[in-house]
Amino acid sequence: MSKRNSQANKAAARERLRAERERQAKKDKTRKQVVVAVSVVAALAVVGGISYGVMQLNKPDAWEAAADAKNVTAPKNTSGEDGTTVVVGKSSAKKTLELYEDSRCPVCATFEQGVGETVSKDVEAGKYKVQYVGATFIDNTDNGEGSKNALSALGAALDVSPEAFLEYKAALYSAEFHPEESDDKFAKDSYLIEVANSVDALKGNKDFQKNVEDGTYDAWAMKMSKTFDDSGVQGTPTLKMDDKKITAEGSENAPMTADEFTKAIDKALKA
Repeated sequence: MSKRNSQANKAAARERLRAERERQAKKDKTRKQVVVAVSVVAALAVVGGISYGVMQLNKPDAWEAAADAKNVTAPKNTSGEDGTTVVVGKSSAKKTLELYEDSRCPVCATFEQGVGETVSKDVEAGKYKVQYVGATFIDNTDNGEGSKNALSALGAALDVSPEAFLEYKAALYSAEFHPEESDDKFAKDSYLIEVANSVDALKGNKDFQKNVEDGTYDAWAMKMSKTFDDSGVQGTPTLKMDDKKITAEGSENAPMTADEFTKAIDKALKA
């Protein structure tokens, strides 16, 4: 091979090497750009995800939204602002028994099981009317949604009739259906409907079931709960007539038996 050809070959090799280096440099540059772009997108996705998560955490839940609702759908058979006045009984009855209860309250269940039937008979006889005020504070102390959800379902029963309301309330507090305070069974619509099927007026009642499942009276329940909170009453069950507490004789507690209740209510009616 001549010296001339050898130099030409070396020059060609150097040119190929230079070209290869340029191509590799371009590939490296492109790869770096892609990596940077992907990293930026990933970082934005993380930031976006965190922002979304924060927004979701700060977003009010359904019950908070219901509490803040401006437009409240109240059940039939109610009166007053947002329908939070619930009075059951004959208009001819001169006095009204105020009854403050929380659906998850175990003592309320004891009261209803011992005295509820007597109250229903008295109301039917026109002895007095009953004004019901529902509370939901146990959802806060024991965590959960059962008090609120049951109160909303009671609104759905009240929309059917006052009688359905009273019977459904009795069923919720019954030994058969009332759960332990720590068991949030009333948070489940399916369970509330199961309880309702023990009440003739509500059994298989599609309108009632739809109102429970749709939360039609959720906002009403929260307004009712606020009525309780604003009442100054500290616990449940609390009974009042003419702004005076009705208690078992020699006690500061609500009467838990029919005999105790009848004695206390007759005394209040005569006052």
